[in-house]
Amino acid sequence: MRSIVPLIAFVRGQQLERQFRRIGKSLDALPAAARARLSLLTLREIGQAARGPFPHLHGTPPQDRYLPWGRGTATGFARACSDNPEVVLRGIALWLAVAYHETKDSPYAFVRSRHRQLLRVVRELKDLHGSSAREREDPADTWMRSSAAA
Repeated sequence: MRSIVPLIAFVRGQQLERQFRRIGKSLDALPAAARARLSLLTLREIGQAARGPFPHLHGTPPQDRYLPWGRGTATGFARACSDNPEVVLRGIALWLAVAYHETKDSPYAFVRSRHRQLLRVVRELKDLHGSSAREREDPADTWMRSSAAA
C-alpha cells in the first residue's frame, strides 16, 4: 500500500500540471481589467476554502467528500474552458484556490513543485490586487498618512 500512495500522488500531480498549463495560457490571454477582477475572485475563493473544514474539498458536493481528491479542480477547469468570459474567470479562481489548498502541505516533492508554481501565480494576483487598491485610494489620504508618519 505504501508504494501505491506515491504513485497516486504522482499521477495527481501530473494531472494538475496538465491543467495548470492550460490555466496559465488562459491567464496570459486575459486583459488587465480581467486580471484585476480575477485577483479579487481568487483571493475570495482561497479565503472561502480556508474557512471550511477541508479546504482542498472546496467546490466538492458533500456526497463526494470521501474521494481521494475533490471535484473542485475539475469543476474549475471545466469552467475555465468555457466561452463565457465571466465563467472563465470564476473557473480559474476556483481551480487556483482548490489546487493551492490541495498541494499546500504535500509530503511529495513533485506535488510541492506544483504548489510553488501556484504560489507564484497567486502572489502575482495578490500584488495586482494590492496595486489596484492603492490606485483607487485618494492621493490626499495617502499624502496625509505619509506626512503624519514623518
